[in-house]
Amino acid sequence: MKIICIGRNYAEHAKELGNEIPESPVIFMKPDTAVLKGSDFYIPEFSDDVHYELEVVLKISKGGKYILEKNADKHYEEIGLGIDFTARDLQSKLKEKGLPWELAKGFDGSAVLSDFFSKEDFNLENLNFSLLKNKEKVQDGNTSMMIFSAEKIIAFVSQYFTLKVGDLIFTGTPKGVGKIEENDILEAFLVDQKVLELRIQ
Repeated sequence: MKIICIGRNYAEHAKELGNEIPESPVIFMKPDTAVLKGSDFYIPEFSDDVHYELEVVLKISKGGKYILEKNADKHYEEIGLGIDFTARDLQSKLKEKGLPWELAKGFDGSAVLSDFFSKEDFNLENLNFSLLKNKEKVQDGNTSMMIFSAEKIIAFVSQYFTLKVGDLIFTGTPKGVGKIEENDILEAFLVDQKVLELRIQ
């Protein structure tokens, strides 16, 4: 299983981190060991500034290479929500040196996943999702705000990586990312249904 992540796919999020709006999808990867087991996230010892980033996640149901955008919707049947935890302090140091982000993005437990649901139950072009931290809404996104649609992402990624059944694609986060602290409670909502709850340790 590959975990493929799209960076800077919401213009306001790119702006809040001082990044340029990309002309093509920004890609990074997480190893399969990044998937969190259980409902507790432990802040890693190597970071003092871990941020939450809530995202819509696609689960690939049909593999392929050089997938056409017009056919891309046939390659996933389910969606869910995920939290891409980022060691922001470590990421900043790596970026300053022109180095890859994987240490800051791919550490154990850094990919949190909800259950997955049939995409047929949602309007994927106008899908609301949100994150509450300690009952306060901190992220409020809609897929209509994505720079690159799910279909564009799948077509682009498949030019470089053969997609296989079970691969996951994190589609990017809206503005509102922020730091987590011990004892925080994160709750993620897909439309108005809570699909994920996480305790920070």
